[in-house]
Amino acid sequence: MADHTSEKKWNDIYTTQFQIESKLETKAASVLLDYAYLLPSSGLALDLACGLGGNAIYLAQCGLNTHAWDISAIAIERVQAHCQETNISIAADVRDIEQHPPTSNSFDVICVSYYLERTLTQDIIAALRPKGLLFYQTYTNEKVSTVGPSNPQYRLQQNELLALFSPLHVLAYQEHGTVGNVKKGLRDVASLVAQKR
Repeated sequence: MADHTSEKKWNDIYTTQFQIESKLETKAASVLLDYAYLLPSSGLALDLACGLGGNAIYLAQCGLNTHAWDISAIAIERVQAHCQETNISIAADVRDIEQHPPTSNSFDVICVSYYLERTLTQDIIAALRPKGLLFYQTYTNEKVSTVGPSNPQYRLQQNELLALFSPLHVLAYQEHGTVGNVKKGLRDVASLVAQKR
């Protein structure tokens, strides 16, 4: 459950990162970039636990009415500043999504990257409108590098992402783990694109 400790933790992380590097990269997750051709031409999108808003920025550039939520006020301030600098329209809000998840049937697209709170799974599914798309990418326990959280609670087990979102229709799934040449392919993460039918 998120609380003021989580908010402080993430504000501290972003503050430290900004002290080291004044402009942090805001790239969208590879699952969104690789499967962007599946996006609708219009609709309402949500970048959940958006961080610096890379997914939100990309979704807005694709013509979607985009919302970005994160518990960190520092991150949301950066998203808002980027929007002002680039004239991109994103409704970026500080929001404890564990306490205030999205409401049912409210989004055509939801994107989640590098965030895992298993208790929100049903809320995310419910928040999708019929034919709505979920783009999800996060860390796995089976890894080939030290990137990502050290706490296994914040990493997926093998095929867990498929199990968590089993009520949805799978359009694409990748989880290469340690199979074959570990210098190639999608490693350390699992990614899913799924649709609510």
